[in-house]
Amino acid sequence: MENTVSVPNQHSKTTPVTLVESSSNPSGLELVSSYQTNRVGDPMDLVALAEQVQKGDDFVRANACNRLTVIADQIRYLQEQARKVLEDAKKDADLHHAACNVVKKPGNMYYLYMRESGQRYFSILSPKEWGPSCPHKFLGAYKLQYDMSWTPLEEVEKRDAEIGIMDKLLSQQTALPPATEPNFQGLS
Repeated sequence: MENTVSVPNQHSKTTPVTLVESSSNPSGLELVSSYQTNRVGDPMDLVALAEQVQKGDDFVRANACNRLTVIADQIRYLQEQARKVLEDAKKDADLHHAACNVVKKPGNMYYLYMRESGQRYFSILSPKEWGPSCPHKFLGAYKLQYDMSWTPLEEVEKRDAEIGIMDKLLSQQTALPPATEPNFQGLS
């Protein structure tokens, strides 16, 4: 038999408080006075129990909301990252399809121009090298990366620094001892 008492709480709702089942002779033995353990004493004790249950509910709800908020923020971040990856892939594909009469080699800068006809093409000559005789509209300078992505000239220094850091981390990793698996055999 379950003893449940509903006690009004501070939010003008009632909080059910479940009391421990009572048995006067568990396993046939009376260990303590059933009168002392089963009586409901001061009504304020029930109110305190209800407040404690309500506080537990509030903390559980707040904790769940906080954790869900973190997950929602991570989802938004991942969606933004996915959008950026797709934009970068489209940009890189568009640049790879620009006309070019030389074999493009990673690590080199290429200069994008547009003819009067609208054709976009890559050249190895910069507008500075062309000087005032530059025959077409200059659209931008790009470095072809080793992963075959394109980095605009204004981002090359930053990207090269990032790649340098990654190369350094990778070279240091080879000096690290191999990771060992934790031994969980004694825990099962």
